[in-house]
Amino acid sequence: MSTTFQIDTATSRANPTPTPMRRLTIPAIRQRKKDGVTAEPVVMLTAYTARQAQLLDAHCDLLLVGDSLGQVIYGLPSSLPVTLDMMVAHGAAVGRGSWHAAVIVDLPFGTYEASPQQAFETAARVLRETGCAGVKLEGGVAMAETVAFLSQRGIPVMGHIGLTPQAVNQLGGYGARGRSEAEAEKIVGDARALAEAGAFAIVIEGVVEPLAVAVTKAVDCPVIGIGGSAQCDGQVLVTEDMLGMFERVPRFVKRYADVAGLISDAAAHYAAEVRDRSFPGIEQTYQPKA
Repeated sequence: MSTTFQIDTATSRANPTPTPMRRLTIPAIRQRKKDGVTAEPVVMLTAYTARQAQLLDAHCDLLLVGDSLGQVIYGLPSSLPVTLDMMVAHGAAVGRGSWHAAVIVDLPFGTYEASPQQAFETAARVLRETGCAGVKLEGGVAMAETVAFLSQRGIPVMGHIGLTPQAVNQLGGYGARGRSEAEAEKIVGDARALAEAGAFAIVIEGVVEPLAVAVTKAVDCPVIGIGGSAQCDGQVLVTEDMLGMFERVPRFVKRYADVAGLISDAAAHYAAEVRDRSFPGIEQTYQPKA
């Protein structure tokens, strides 16, 4: 999976021209799990912009345009204020920036829970205006009818159970779920209901490890963990958390870089050159081809 780059003279930005490659499909992702085993784990990261998608795409099977963009991009206190217009705009940008991974877009709070018909109208707009491969929604047994309604009408659905951020007020916070036997049984039941309704994959977030393993074994569709277990069929993280863009991240996140530090250092270097008037002119920064 290689990418060559050409300069777009209209924008002076490097736009990727990918080598010919067929975008991954939802059936291909679903078929990763055979007889309860996923030989090649599913790799998923969040993406919110075209450039971010360009950089992540070749390495991922799925790019998730998560409603976490509320906190990550807009500085909101939670994902609850995120609007459908926001999700559509960012979903379209990620679609334009990718060519390999299947793009999944979160349905924001309040746009799908009222009825299967409401969910269909919302999801149809998302697919139509972003070109994404499918949508993700939160909830288990209560949303099974909606998942079936969408699936039967040609809309691929990814479920999301365990710690569901849109229900944070009802859950009372972001603590790990499934510690009690009753809650663990409910979460397993949620997974089974979604799988039976036709979900092509399920995200399980913020649950104790034995429960994540149990859910992975309980259903025949891929289970993608975030703060669950390495034994899930795949993993997802918020890219900005993984890159070290924030000082505070969930305990289960491994930081693979310190991008925040790099940006801060670069900005400090730039500011120093501007203030002491040593900022280079165009002759020093631009070297034309011979």
